[in-house]
Amino acid sequence: MTDSDELEALRERKRQELLAAASAPETPDTPVSIESEAQFQELLAENSVVLVDFYADWCGPCQMLAPTVEAIAAETDAAVAKVDIDANQSLAANYQVQGVPTLYLFVDGEPVERMVGVQEKGSLVASIESHS
Repeated sequence: MTDSDELEALRERKRQELLAAASAPETPDTPVSIESEAQFQELLAENSVVLVDFYADWCGPCQMLAPTVEAIAAETDAAVAKVDIDANQSLAANYQVQGVPTLYLFVDGEPVERMVGVQEKGSLVASIESHS
């Protein structure tokens, strides 16, 4: 194989990588407010890694966690969903949310980790990266 053949093969491989990256769905860089079970299932289907924050507006710890959740949405490749337990009681019941905040990490549509209470950003990012 000559240098020009190797160079052309390298260019072709890079072109294919760029095309694949362009066609891959982008994860939202802000948390997605979930309004229905169907929207929730669609988000899980469209994204390989999803962090779900089950929260309530009246919950102080949930309000403390909100900036961390927003930062994770902006800084990681995971999609982030926010589920208001008062507006989506059946969804919260399906995932046995008994206290808020409760966070779930989904990988390929399946829950792989559950965290209850305020979490540190570093530990959440580490969990996401370990499953990405």
